[in-house]
Amino acid sequence: MTTPEQDRWSRVKSRLRSNVGEDVYTSWFARMDLEGVQDESVRLSVPTRFLKSWIQAHYAERVLSCWQAEMPEVHRIDLTVRSAVRPVVQQKEAPAPVEPRRSPAPELRSTATAPVSANHDALGGSPLDPRLTFASFVVGRSNTLAHAAARQVAEGRRGDPVMFNPLYIHAGVGLGKTHLLQAVTWAGNSGNERKVLYLTAEKFMYGFVAALKTQTALAFKEALRGIDVLVIDDLQFLQGKSTQAEFCHTLNALIDAGRQVVIAADRPPSDLESLDDRVRSRLAGGLVVEMASLGEELRHGILKSRVAAARAHHATFEVPEEVLTYLARAITHNGRDLEGAINRLLAHSKLNNRPVTLEMAEHEVRDLIRPQEPKRIKIEDIQRVVARQYNVSRSDLLSSRRTANVVRPRQVAMYLAKTLTLRSLPEIGRRFGGRDHTTVLHAVRKIEALVSKDTALSDEVESLKRQLQE
Repeated sequence: MTTPEQDRWSRVKSRLRSNVGEDVYTSWFARMDLEGVQDESVRLSVPTRFLKSWIQAHYAERVLSCWQAEMPEVHRIDLTVRSAVRPVVQQKEAPAPVEPRRSPAPELRSTATAPVSANHDALGGSPLDPRLTFASFVVGRSNTLAHAAARQVAEGRRGDPVMFNPLYIHAGVGLGKTHLLQAVTWAGNSGNERKVLYLTAEKFMYGFVAALKTQTALAFKEALRGIDVLVIDDLQFLQGKSTQAEFCHTLNALIDAGRQVVIAADRPPSDLESLDDRVRSRLAGGLVVEMASLGEELRHGILKSRVAAARAHHATFEVPEEVLTYLARAITHNGRDLEGAINRLLAHSKLNNRPVTLEMAEHEVRDLIRPQEPKRIKIEDIQRVVARQYNVSRSDLLSSRRTANVVRPRQVAMYLAKTLTLRSLPEIGRRFGGRDHTTVLHAVRKIEALVSKDTALSDEVESLKRQLQE
């Protein structure tokens, strides 16, 4: 028969589980025991010093608030490390209390202030969209490999050999990479066998900086390295030398320990110039998969999927096949525009009580039909295409070599960088091995002069422009 104290503790644990989520609760609180309640103080114990320091630094306020919901008179949590064999009498070693400031509304001291809460949030993961699962992901020619690799990762079990590590998926905006990463997270966590953590690069940075400020960086690192599958989204936004160094150490530690890492970015590892060479090398050593632009057939499939999802809540919503065909042909930019088009048709149909027609669709989505914008060309693309054209390596273009077979391609690449991008001369010089802007200016003027009188070179340059703009 349970005591009132034990019943209270069960209710507190239920509140805590609801508050922090099942995964966080299992990771940090499953082995926490109640030692006793006395006056305004609750005594709890955990089996390790690491758990004690982590809970004190990141969850003290939540534990206290859950207790106060059951016992408003509680103003203090004492957390101790219990030995393997519990003594009848508590050791004389003083517990490390989490004390409130004396005020009508109890507050915890600095170990549970906002920055630490943010740090906890980082380890709790970034928010997940319940719609972004494998079931709602539409597979087509441009994303088949990425989808298959992501499913392989998601279906793995703890202890299985890791096949792709890291799995690195890159794609432009709105092509489905975040959908795949969140699908991996949902699928991985559904079995409760592995700990799968989804973080944006921004959340990773914020958590690490907060841990440094609160002097809990060691606990932050240890917690991250205890994850079975680490999923990082938008890696291109990872900034700061110390943060990148910590990411590199975490990446190495997880891969070396046979844990899975999944990463997404808007460009391949070689183009992430803000990252350290060691990180780029490690990323490139896994499976790098590109998700290409959406073909018309895939766009049509996505539209049908979104209509079906809308019909689950609005049973009478119908979009004629001719409208779906029109939208699939007209809206080519990304998947988010396709979803936006369906949302507009749904809103217009429901609010005006009118069926969806081709005329309505043409009017409602006209601003989503973007003119064929010139492709945004990157200097890395120019270097790669020019190197291939002239049968030299990209590293040759960046080197200090002055042989004729390297100088001309380098000058052509600089000329194209100036004419096809908005980069300044100093920036172009920096991207070509740290050269001075006057060197770039000389190259541009040289090629301009040659193109005006050398027909063969002019044709070569025009051919390169077409390749880059396609």
